[in-house]
Amino acid sequence: MKKIGIVSVITLFSLLISHSAFAAESLPNVMGIPIDFILFGLTLLGVALFHHHTLAVGLTGLVTIALYKITFTGFKHGEGVTGFMSHIGHEWVTLVNLFCLLMGFALLSRHFEKTRIPAVLPRFLPHDWKGGFLLLIIIFVLSSFLDNIAAAMIGGAMAHTLFRAKVHVGYLAAIVAASNAGGAGSVVGDTTTTMIWISGISPVDVLEAYVGAGLTLFIFGIPAAIQQQNYSPILKHQHQKIHLDWTRIGIVALILVSAILTNVIVNMQFSGIAESFPFIGVAVWVAIFVSVPLRRPDWEILPETLMGTVFLLSLVLCASMMPVETLPAASPLSTFGLGAVSAVFDNIPLTALAIKQSGYDWGFLAFAVGFGGSMMWFGSSAGVALSNMYPEAKSVVNWLRYGWYVILAYIIGFVALNLVVGWHPHAPVHAETAVVTH
Repeated sequence: MKKIGIVSVITLFSLLISHSAFAAESLPNVMGIPIDFILFGLTLLGVALFHHHTLAVGLTGLVTIALYKITFTGFKHGEGVTGFMSHIGHEWVTLVNLFCLLMGFALLSRHFEKTRIPAVLPRFLPHDWKGGFLLLIIIFVLSSFLDNIAAAMIGGAMAHTLFRAKVHVGYLAAIVAASNAGGAGSVVGDTTTTMIWISGISPVDVLEAYVGAGLTLFIFGIPAAIQQQNYSPILKHQHQKIHLDWTRIGIVALILVSAILTNVIVNMQFSGIAESFPFIGVAVWVAIFVSVPLRRPDWEILPETLMGTVFLLSLVLCASMMPVETLPAASPLSTFGLGAVSAVFDNIPLTALAIKQSGYDWGFLAFAVGFGGSMMWFGSSAGVALSNMYPEAKSVVNWLRYGWYVILAYIIGFVALNLVVGWHPHAPVHAETAVVTH
């Protein structure tokens, strides 16, 4: 009953605002803020306040926003129910890709944990806070050439073993930040950088994001590692012989290589059809099913993972319905603002709009929208995926309280980009952009 009451209050309040604005025959905004954004803001506020009921809040927000737009404003591709269905038709590939990747990488992380590689790590990692920091560096490097969701999930699996299943919320925030920072300067490491790449921008123009991202690793990584060491010390190496499961190692490699090769081949050779079918998500699940005779996946984790995945998809779909047709002129300040907004707003439509708008320094944009989402647990796909493994991370208050250094790192990293590299906007070579989801 409590959950129903919470959901009802949010829905009623949202619809009352919508109805009042419409009944007054004024523009659909309150104090200059479009009603769409107010409804989305209320949804995010509900997530922040009722983090034990995130799925209910997310679905309530989705239904409320969809009903508002169907009834009052319409969509970019049409009015009413027909416009909504047309909108879904434009977004389904992104949603299916994301669904397949989140569900598939949950199984991948379990495969990785059972390879026994995390149990071998204590032989090579220092037995103090420096071990936790080195693990974050490993995640950073992995994410530069793997999907950032996979890097976060693998990092979470390693941390689960290394810290005896007691991982601090602040360190979880650091794992997400490391995975997002590692992908910020690589055109195969994050959805946003891939979008920039296939729009005609050189990978070299994105590479400069590592100036800021590399610095952030030290700013958030060291305090997070010390925090984790005080909370639950790293597992010390014991002199037992550990046998690696090479079959599972091969399965992990197969899944990751399938995702990477599909991403590269589709975007480079078949970019014109990349937005018509969820190639990457399907490739991951083909690899999973092919490997079933060799090692059984932990299917039991899928129901819980499904709830977190549906929650993320509800926020992504809400974000896709926002009226983001205009942005301030491209500048360091507006780019910094985009990064801040990406902590609570899906960065895929933000990046797509920035590409269409043009005039950005693409390294700045890649760092901002790539790393900025780390400041909130639901601000990036990596954060949502990791929170499926660690439900205690689904607290905005604790994420901000214990992961405050991620926000500090974003600010300092952006300033460093300005001082070291400087703002050098590039005009893109516009091409048919295809959005794929990491």
